[in-house]
Amino acid sequence: MTITSETEPVTSHSAPNLVIRAANGEEYAYRRFGTVSDGVPTVFLQHFRGNLDNWDPVLVDAIAERREVILVDNVGVGGSSGAVPTTVAQMARDITAFLDALEVTRYDLFGFSLGGFVAQELALLRPTAVRTVTLAGTGPMGAPRMHGWREDIRRESHHDQSTAESLLYIFFAHTDSSRALGAQFLTRIFERQEDRDAPTTTAARDAQYDAVLDWGIPDLGKLERLRGITQPTLILQGDNDLMIPTPGSHILAGLIPDARLHVFPDAAHASIFQYPEQAAALVNAFLDSTTNRKEDS
Repeated sequence: MTITSETEPVTSHSAPNLVIRAANGEEYAYRRFGTVSDGVPTVFLQHFRGNLDNWDPVLVDAIAERREVILVDNVGVGGSSGAVPTTVAQMARDITAFLDALEVTRYDLFGFSLGGFVAQELALLRPTAVRTVTLAGTGPMGAPRMHGWREDIRRESHHDQSTAESLLYIFFAHTDSSRALGAQFLTRIFERQEDRDAPTTTAARDAQYDAVLDWGIPDLGKLERLRGITQPTLILQGDNDLMIPTPGSHILAGLIPDARLHVFPDAAHASIFQYPEQAAALVNAFLDSTTNRKEDS
């Protein structure tokens, strides 16, 4: 059930932390809010080390004005129980357990970075449940330059505690203009003061990186899997992503049958957080157009 308020809309700042136990025995922390329109929520799948509080409220709230959104900590992340699995395939199955527990049978996916890996896997595992896919700052399984991160990115992403400087280095282009917008993003994600999510542990970090490495083992044959993602797909990327190289998004766009690609200028891994209003407008327009197309067919 969506949480609403009679006095003011529920937003990223006020949405309560909810918990549900799934059939796999794990408890999932999540937030569910927004405008119920056609009964198909948008499920957000988070990046490496990210929790519920790491979503940009400007991005999420602009989408929630038009449709229901669900933010979730996967197994072992933030406020959710259990241990983080070391494969993307198991992460995807853990999300299906969560959605089954919520009795959500049809949904749109928004996957960022590692969450984009999981979204691709879910689109293949649950083709009739997943209506559309949005992939941001992510890349395909087995593609070139996907087997781990260059040394400076790996170093900055593996501090025991992330810092503002490390996040700016990883997420944003190394230009004054991009870093200035990145600093605004860092301010926004700390605006929520009450009921913040639990931090992600170093054990979760290490397991997630094992999954990243497994996903990226070079294997061009794995690219054929992308042809099985038949859902309408929107791909959002920065023009110089140092974490998951931008050419991977072009591969996604070339091999997913019904895909469209938007590349943001002067941007790196977190282009959707650098340009949150524009990213939300693109997502809303994409969901509106694909929903109308399916209803007309």
